Amino acid sequence: MKPFLIHTHFHKRKTGLTRSIENVLPFFTDEFETYVYGSNIDGSQITSSKLRSILFSDVKTVVHCHRNNEIMRMLLFRFLGAKFTLIATRHSETAPSGLTKFLLKKADKVITLIKSMSVNLGIKNTMVGHGVRVDEFVPNSKKKVENVSQENIILNAGRVRKAKGQLVLLEAAKVLKDHKNWALVLVGKVDKPAFLEELKAIAKKYQIENQVYFVDETRDIISYYQAAKIVVAPSFSEGFSLVTAEAMSCECAVIATKNVGVHSDLIAHQKNGYLFEAGDSSALENLLLKAMKNEILDLGKQAREEILKNWSAKKEAQNVIMVYKSN
Repeated sequence: MKPFLIHTHFHKRKTGLTRSIENVLPFFTDEFETYVYGSNIDGSQITSSKLRSILFSDVKTVVHCHRNNEIMRMLLFRFLGAKFTLIATRHSETAPSGLTKFLLKKADKVITLIKSMSVNLGIKNTMVGHGVRVDEFVPNSKKKVENVSQENIILNAGRVRKAKGQLVLLEAAKVLKDHKNWALVLVGKVDKPAFLEELKAIAKKYQIENQVYFVDETRDIISYYQAAKIVVAPSFSEGFSLVTAEAMSCECAVIATKNVGVHSDLIAHQKNGYLFEAGDSSALENLLLKAMKNEILDLGKQAREEILKNWSAKKEAQNVIMVYKSN
């Protein structure tokens, strides 16, 4: 009988973290009977009663948690006598709170995503970067986005908040004014309505409001990558930056901030993408202008090659399985 593997997901909506779990689930099934427990996640769902029967059985079981509330629930089961291996992934780059550190220390193994996260955690961990479903995140140059009239798209995807650098991007996007066949599309959940108004005010100041589009968070993000000529990740901080890897898998020309999240591990400047210092809107403006005018190479094909070689979901799953099986 295969051992059980259960990934928990206690969250009110789907996020990038959700997608990172969903990406690897299919690659566990050869070695584990694999389930998800919680809500708002795709996968083979397990009921609470089935979960309890597994946890209190003699079958070898791994439970993989991703948030504090999930770890707490599993520790309660353990307190009541359940026997299983508890794995926890830390998804934030910042130093953990006292509670988070306490809970992570209760796990049998802790996974981190990037070097800075591993160092900042302050407890023993194994670093395993996220992977992309390269069979789904594929290029399609014929894809168009509804309600965007311009032929060429610059895309920013992810949470719309100050830490993600959209203010820097809007300042750099003033170059759109002289390139009417280009649009900037920002796709993601807005944390604070006032911040969205701030971004719209910048677009209006530079008279590019008819070339800037704000789109709500969507599960159909692949079509946006496929329709985009350029993807910009201008963030100041990232847990990993799965968006950047996904865009590269779709052969987008990617411009991202240097030494943020996994950007500098994914991107070799001028070889498979472009890097600039976080907050430097002039440098970003210059890169955008050169890309729009075809004065720098479109490195989309090289970007996908990097993802295929080093950052596939299958490779991530293989590395995670090694953590599950390690003593």
